[in-house]
Amino acid sequence: MQRLLHIADRHRSASTTRWLGLVLAFNAGAVNAGGILVVGMYTSHMTGFASQVADSMVLGRGSMLLSALGALLSFLVGAACTGLLVSWARQHRLRSAFALPLLLEAALLLPFGLMGAITLNWNTPFAVPPTVLLLAFIMGLQNALGTQASGGRVRSTHMTGNITDLGIELGKLFYRNRQDLPPAAQVRADRNRMRMYGGLLSAFIGGGLFGAAGFHYVGFFWVVPLASLLLALALPPVLHDLRQHSHLHTVMVRGRERLRRLVRPRHP
Repeated sequence: MQRLLHIADRHRSASTTRWLGLVLAFNAGAVNAGGILVVGMYTSHMTGFASQVADSMVLGRGSMLLSALGALLSFLVGAACTGLLVSWARQHRLRSAFALPLLLEAALLLPFGLMGAITLNWNTPFAVPPTVLLLAFIMGLQNALGTQASGGRVRSTHMTGNITDLGIELGKLFYRNRQDLPPAAQVRADRNRMRMYGGLLSAFIGGGLFGAAGFHYVGFFWVVPLASLLLALALPPVLHDLRQHSHLHTVMVRGRERLRRLVRPRHP
């Protein structure tokens, strides 16, 4: 339980990093599956949107081009926000470096759940409702978080890379080595990597089932449990940094007071 409470902590173990990846993949699967039900598109698939840019330019469809550019730019800005938050927190030696993007994601999911249906009819310069742009931003925010937190090993918002890596390890698993090969030269599958990639895929599908069922039967409000989960994971390291900052501030104030008393001139 203690491990889960500090899943977004900067000082976490490798096994806790895997748990963070699973939570992110579950959340991405839920948001992505819900997105197709409420806005009619998968808001984390930037490969498809990049292809849509080319298709729309050839076909001369301006609205199609604008919607693809809007999703791409929103995803890009979301990833950039994670980069800014993590870099700032690291420079200030905060434990909440990876919790801050989670906190922002939770804060954005809550208004989406409460007001998403209202914003579906709002106009934007990109020919798509604000809901699409917000979901793409959230997915960019989250994908960059998983990448930075794991050193590039965890991709949570799309499964192409994970399935590819899982397939590579399966190929190694079924490869038949010659009997005369020394152990160092034999092909061996990395079972830890297989478990990680298989777990991410399972979590994404499980999140998709959770999101699709919830959005179908409940509606936009179904993101509130997802936002609450992210909030619960982000709060422990954030609160730790706040307490630490408050403690340091108190120590500094007391230190300045003692220094003033020491250098204060004494009158005879």
